[in-house]
Amino acid sequence: MAKNPNTKYIFVTGGVVSSLGKGVAAACIGALLQSRGYSVHARKFDPYLNIDPGSMSPLQHGEVYVTNDGFETDLDLGYYERFLGIQLSRNDSVSGGRIYWEVLNAERRGNYLGSTVQMIPHVSDKIKEYIKADGGADFIICEIGGTVGDIEGLIFLEAARQFANEIGRRNAMFIHLTLAPFIETANELKTKPTQQSVRILLEKGIQADMLVIRTPRMLSDDERSKIALFCNLSVNNVISGIDMDNIYKIPLAYEAQGLATQILAHFAMEPSVNDGDLSKFQRISDYLALRTPIVDIAVVGKYFDVADSYKSLNEALFHAGLANDVRVNIHNVDAESLEKMTDTEIKERFAGMSGILVPGGFGERGIEGKIRAAQFARENKIPYLGICLGMQIAAIEFIRNSCGIQNANSTEFSKDCDPVVYIMPDHDRDDMGGTLRLGACPCVINPDTLAHRIYGGNISERHRHRYELNIKYEDLMKKQGMIISGRSPDGRLPEIIEIPSHPFFIAVQFHPEFQSSPYTSHPLFAAFINAAKK
Repeated sequence: MAKNPNTKYIFVTGGVVSSLGKGVAAACIGALLQSRGYSVHARKFDPYLNIDPGSMSPLQHGEVYVTNDGFETDLDLGYYERFLGIQLSRNDSVSGGRIYWEVLNAERRGNYLGSTVQMIPHVSDKIKEYIKADGGADFIICEIGGTVGDIEGLIFLEAARQFANEIGRRNAMFIHLTLAPFIETANELKTKPTQQSVRILLEKGIQADMLVIRTPRMLSDDERSKIALFCNLSVNNVISGIDMDNIYKIPLAYEAQGLATQILAHFAMEPSVNDGDLSKFQRISDYLALRTPIVDIAVVGKYFDVADSYKSLNEALFHAGLANDVRVNIHNVDAESLEKMTDTEIKERFAGMSGILVPGGFGERGIEGKIRAAQFARENKIPYLGICLGMQIAAIEFIRNSCGIQNANSTEFSKDCDPVVYIMPDHDRDDMGGTLRLGACPCVINPDTLAHRIYGGNISERHRHRYELNIKYEDLMKKQGMIISGRSPDGRLPEIIEIPSHPFFIAVQFHPEFQSSPYTSHPLFAAFINAAKK
């Protein structure tokens, strides 16, 4: 995308505590600006020292989101893409580790011509390169991860300060998220944490232009005036970030407080290119207010200790419920727990479930439990959707129990097995022993299949996996009733499997949840929930 000389930059920072919802706030701010006809791009800066989140456990940092161009990113990019309906790239997820890696490699190559390499200007300049990287939009929203005051985030704030001064303060805006806790014993909302957080930000040379304050209720006029007075900004720029039961209600709450109007006023831009079309969010709000039928879906996984481990998956199920006018009730089923259950206990565990979904994952833990879940869905004619690992275990289960090869397994879990799932011998190796297939890959879908009825033609979907389904078992699978209905253009890599005799049994090697949107539910999830609804 060509550069836009009039691009405005919005920096979103956070203070007091982590997990205030900066990513959602940034996405909502962008959606409000879009509603007025402006184009928006979003970018995430994470101070941690990992090069990217790809090697980070979902139990520690939540899911790893994958962009179309195959970059493993922070989950906040999922919020940006879902809310804004745009595709982001590897330049839009930047970690501290990546910055230092590039600076130090440049130093080793002699790029700095003998200079003493320092945090300022070399590291701060590298961050600024990413801030102003191609985007071409009217607004680029830059979220800075972590909390103001964190030692690893200081250089990112310094780079943002420098950048704002270089382009002019009327071309940049700082929106700061803070917390106003309610102390029950005092029956009082406390504004001091917000004041302290803004003071820390000011110590770094940055004056907050707007505050979004997480609070259990709307701030009173007196509370807003007090915060504005002590934080040195207009009372109109103090926004209540009240707790919502659904994130898609947040843009409406921000709009009611004039957030977008104040942003445009800061930049001396037209108050409104149009009237602000928020009908897509109003539709979701109306849906949530209705008493819709409930569909119960069992998600058989192993990363449930952190709520964000399956963030995109849970969102995709919500989107599919919206598309089908039902409420999807997600039941988290720990895969390891299924391994120890009797057949009767398995039946009781899945009683009342209208569908079973087995998502992706890495490692051996819980695999046999996932296999039992796939078997239960297949034998009991319950709608089944397998994603990534969920496809691989569906094939393993079928080849074991329908084709009679009891030693069927993945070489990820057993070196002494019939390799139904394996690393292809001619794949290039990465540091973990195989090729991690990442990003969008094309898939050719066979006609007269469930996959074709769902998609309507060939597709491109995002991948994140290392092992492949061994196509040499295709004839055996087909003979017993499971077909490969989608594959790579060269025919070597199975991408979709299904059982035509089953009411709805389909599994895919890719991650369709990464391309789901509340405005256009992903067709695979929509079809799955429709089958469960029936």
